[in-house]
Amino acid sequence: MTKTAPETQNYVIDASGRTLGRVASEAASVLLGKKSVHFVKYRVLPVRVTIQNAKKLWLPERRIAGKEYTRYTGYPGGLRTTSMADLIEKKGVAEVIRRSVDGMIPRNKLRKERMTRLTITD
Repeated sequence: MTKTAPETQNYVIDASGRTLGRVASEAASVLLGKKSVHFVKYRVLPVRVTIQNAKKLWLPERRIAGKEYTRYTGYPGGLRTTSMADLIEKKGVAEVIRRSVDGMIPRNKLRKERMTRLTITD
């Protein structure tokens, strides 16, 4: 009995009127392959996720003002913070979605390849 490779599946998620966490968790679940019958933890499945209407995502003003993204440069005193408002202004809402999905993907060797299968359109 031979095993056949699963065909590429395309998932489209409409973000209009939905919250950031709901959209991001659905996208992460699909990217991990949890919605496929061919799910295996150690393999990247051929799925493509497209998030449409990113600008229509429901983000409360309190969230935009209060959320901060931190990163560390590796040097003493190198803790850098960016607010969500600044991130949206510089890179758009798509980067906010990309970072939230990226945070829901496990930190292993498959993460980079899984994230390349995510497309976000305005």
